[in-house]
Amino acid sequence: MSKKIIIVGSGNAAMSAGIAAAEAGADVMMLEKAGPELAGGNTKYTAGAMRFAYDEADALLPLLADRDDPRIAVTDFGSYSCEVFSDHLLRFNAGRPLSPEQRALVDESYDAVAWLAGHGVTYEPIYARQSFRKDGRYVFWGGLTLAAANEGVGLFDMELAAFQRLGGRLRCEAGVTGLLAKGGRVTGVRVDEEEIAADAVVLACGGFEANERMRAEQLGGDWARAKVRGTPYNTGDGLDFAWALGAARYGSYEGCHATPMDLHMKDYGNLDLPPIERKNYRKICYFLGVMVNARGERFVDEGINFRNYTYAQFGRAVLEQPGHFAWQIFDAKVMDLLYGEYHFEDAHFIEAGTLEALVEKLDGVDAKAALRTLNGFNDAVDFATPFDPTVLDGKSTKGLALNKSNWAQTIDTPPFRAYPVTGGITFTYGGVKVDEFGRVLRSDGSAIDGLHACGEMVGGVFFDGYPGGSGLTSGVVFGRRAGRSAARL
Repeated sequence: MSKKIIIVGSGNAAMSAGIAAAEAGADVMMLEKAGPELAGGNTKYTAGAMRFAYDEADALLPLLADRDDPRIAVTDFGSYSCEVFSDHLLRFNAGRPLSPEQRALVDESYDAVAWLAGHGVTYEPIYARQSFRKDGRYVFWGGLTLAAANEGVGLFDMELAAFQRLGGRLRCEAGVTGLLAKGGRVTGVRVDEEEIAADAVVLACGGFEANERMRAEQLGGDWARAKVRGTPYNTGDGLDFAWALGAARYGSYEGCHATPMDLHMKDYGNLDLPPIERKNYRKICYFLGVMVNARGERFVDEGINFRNYTYAQFGRAVLEQPGHFAWQIFDAKVMDLLYGEYHFEDAHFIEAGTLEALVEKLDGVDAKAALRTLNGFNDAVDFATPFDPTVLDGKSTKGLALNKSNWAQTIDTPPFRAYPVTGGITFTYGGVKVDEFGRVLRSDGSAIDGLHACGEMVGGVFFDGYPGGSGLTSGVVFGRRAGRSAARL
């Protein structure tokens, strides 16, 4: 007789768990708090990008939706080894060695993405955001090359189709309100007054980023003001359920994925827009210009690394500025390099023909100080080094208290534009400890029988930041583990 498995949540990690459990022969029901339009957790709000290790470009070809795209013949995808992926994670560990969860993420990343491809999930090269034209070729940078076809919305749709083909069922507007347990073993879930029995439960219902109280308690008071980029339903319920059964807290509860976002966006990614357009409120081209705060001062090295490795920390940095905002400033030289979100019809910006006129329009900013900052920046630019956005070009400023390490060009070509931004939270890093089977562990290391977790629920994957695209891959890696084990153990 088939095992009965309940998956709590319906995002990428939940879908991966559901596909894996159904593939193993289980009878799988997925319970989602949201209605059908908002099912999918944070997945629909993403660009669908997945970071994974690969040794050569040929490893990408079996994953592509369109292998006949003529651009592929003139594209340099490069390679992205497990060693490089590991090194990139270590940069965000504040001196910690790789955790067991991080090693699993790296080692299983390609197999997990290819496994999804075997279930009909297809991918596209991220030409618009991860490559630049150079000498007639498309050159990818930063190790992030592919995203699900039609981005996060497409990923959810393809995963849902795969799940349902295997016999899985998705029930929306069915928020789990508690777990059923007997003799230390989880035996099902409660949905309001309804009790649903199961042989195992997989918690895949996200972190606490949409819970203002928990954000302030765990991350600090500034985070009560953060814009929430994704679903309003990730309120920490799964963590509460697990803690009530003795689950160990694990990972970085003071850490989270944050991104510079349009200051005037609505919470939850603007529910008035179709899901595919909600991503347009991100503002992550700061590396092509400078950012100033209310004091008119720069506060980060905008060019310290590729934006894949900085935007999660810079979202936090913006939120921690006076008034919880900053302005991103660019000139005409880089307008054609700014991503589509800067040209999005709902993007907020001001424009002027001179820097003097621009700073006067920066709402909430000390205009005189901002002008000094911009003029000082321009005077400090190294003119001898050529600008090259495809590499860490070393084109820097010299002699400033806070230099820009790469891509430092003078801001001197009108018209000038400035975009107001704040910090937007995507997901939280603190979670529960799981073993190699995805089982939730108590503080003494024993497993809570019948209870598994994946996705944002898993702690120890990220600490002080993360390389872009790792979050979705982590959801697949740990979702597949949890779903398989729940069906087989």
